[in-house]
Amino acid sequence: MLTTPQTLFTFAIQNGGSASIITVRGRTHWALMQLIEAGATGITTIENPAPRWAAYVHQLRQLGVRIETITERHSDPFPGNHARYVLRSNVRAVKP
Repeated sequence: MLTTPQTLFTFAIQNGGSASIITVRGRTHWALMQLIEAGATGITTIENPAPRWAAYVHQLRQLGVRIETITERHSDPFPGNHARYVLRSNVRAVKP
């Protein structure tokens, strides 16, 4: 299927006892698909670079998608911390 930034995708989100339907597109859709594919392992920007991961996660959280942020240490050449994002909602695509 050919997708463009304007193509809308609909998902059912289950958080415990509550459920909702969300619609996403563009990079927010891409980020959600990456999180679904990563499963319980989650994703880091080191493993899966993208220019605005934190923004995509923020947008998804505003839509009600539960995403855990785990802070991890990394070493050289530039030691520091990075985030691992793990999808905690049950998500399934809804056919249009």
